[in-house]
Parts: sequence; structure tokens; C-alpha cells
Amino acid sequence: MKVSPDEWLVKMVCLRLQKRLAASVLKCGKRRVWMDPNETNELALANSRQSVRKLVKDGFIVKKQVAIHSRARARLHKIAVRKGRHCGMGRRHGTAEARTPSKYLWIKRIRVLRRLLRKYREAKKVDKTLYHHFYMAAKGNQFKNRRVLIESIHKAKNQAVRDKALKEQQDARRDKSAKLRSKKLAKK
Repeated sequence: MKVSPDEWLVKMVCLRLQKRLAASVLKCGKRRVWMDPNETNELALANSRQSVRKLVKDGFIVKKQVAIHSRARARLHKIAVRKGRHCGMGRRHGTAEARTPSKYLWIKRIRVLRRLLRKYREAKKVDKTLYHHFYMAAKGNQFKNRRVLIESIHKAKNQAVRDKALKEQQDARRDKSAKLRSKKLAKK
């Protein structure tokens, strides 16, 4: 069945203006505007914002919902990656150094160690000489983590206590022997 151009114009009403006005009134894009196809004649008569507002109120023009783009799968994937999944050889682009530079690993580690040393010095757990010794040792890459540094600090402090006790014993022994010697000389 062939349609003459005149009939075609009658059948198809141009609602371009109405669509533009409706988009402006509804504060959305033209793609989000839905117009009731059964009410084309009614819609065609609306040539002002006010009349478009009335049509919106009547429900002939509706603002379509935004299509929902769910992030549920993305969240699950993120949790899995945190556990260490999906990070195999096939997923990697770039060298290990490019992915996490060793310099940044070093920075993280040294900051942890220096923070601990500072805290210990302020709490008077280490004196300034011990602090300096361990600071330089940390700089020289002697401690791979906090635990190792704490252990070595405890070891050094215990060693210092032991040395002090031994020195006191030696001094006491020396004093005792000196007294005995002086007594012997006095007897002679």
C-alpha cells in the first residue's frame, strides 16, 4: 500500500519543538523524554513551555529513568583482587619495577623504622647513642621490618645491662683485692 506525501505529513506529526521544550522543562536530555504516541495530536498543539508543563502534569510527557549500571560485579572483583586473585602473569602489563617500584617499597619500610626509632627515643626507651646507631643501621638496610628492629633493640639493651653488671662485678673485685693488698702492706 503506497502512501501519498500529503497523507504521510498528516500521519507523522513533527514533535521536535515539543521534545526540545520538554527536555528543557524536565532538565534532562532529549533522549530521556518519552511522549505518548497515542496523544500525538494533543502534543502537537503544545508550543510553549507552559503547555508542555501541563502535558507533563497530565502524564503525556514523561522523563525516562536512567539505565542502571550496577557496580556489584566490580565490587566483588575488587575484593577478589585484594585477596590476590586475577593478578597472574597473563594479567600483568609492565615489569615488576614498573608496577611497584622498589624505591617506594624502600621508602615505606624506612619510614616505618624511623618512626619507631623516633617514638622509642621520645619515650626514653633508647638513648641518643643507641638511637643514632640503629638509625644508621636502618639506613644501611640491616632490618627488613619493624619486628627485626625491635628484637635487635631489645638484644642491644640486654647486652648493655649485662656489660654494666659485669663491669660492676669487676670493679667490686678490684676494690676488694686492693683493700686486701693494703691490709697486707699494713701488717708488714
